[in-house]
Parts: sequence; structure tokens; C-alpha cells
Amino acid sequence: MAVHIRLARHGSKKSPYYRIVVADVRSARDGRFIEHIGIFDPRTSEPTLRLDRDRLDHWIRCGARPTPTAARLLKQPSATG
Repeated sequence: MAVHIRLARHGSKKSPYYRIVVADVRSARDGRFIEHIGIFDPRTSEPTLRLDRDRLDHWIRCGARPTPTAARLLKQPSATG
């Protein structure tokens, strides 16, 4: 089973926030996921990124690959855990 770390869009129209999730590649963007590991909120004056680094490291060791957008966010040093 191929697993990706990606963003799932939530929130109302024109005011989104995103959950960082681990999901099967075949699942829909906002559909079924395996685990929720963080939140990204671009609406705040300083975009908020909260992330569980332990679980992220676990999933990367298990073979999960981040999507390009998720990879860009995960490289930010401002991610709290």
C-alpha cells in the first residue's frame, strides 16, 4: 500500500485551513486518512503550522512520501511539535 503525507482541506468557503494527514494514495483529497499529524492555517497574519514531529518521523521511516506541497511546509523551521 502506497502512503502519502498530504494536505486535506477543511474550513468554509474562502477561509480554508488544512490538516496534514497520512493517507493511502487512492483516497480522495478530503476523504479517508490513516492518521492526522498536524494543522496548517494560512489565514493568520503569521501562517500557523503545528506538527507532531515524532509521528511524522515514524511515517517517513515506514515509507510514506510527502507530496510536493507538504514537503515544502515540512521543511519550515517554524513547525512546532
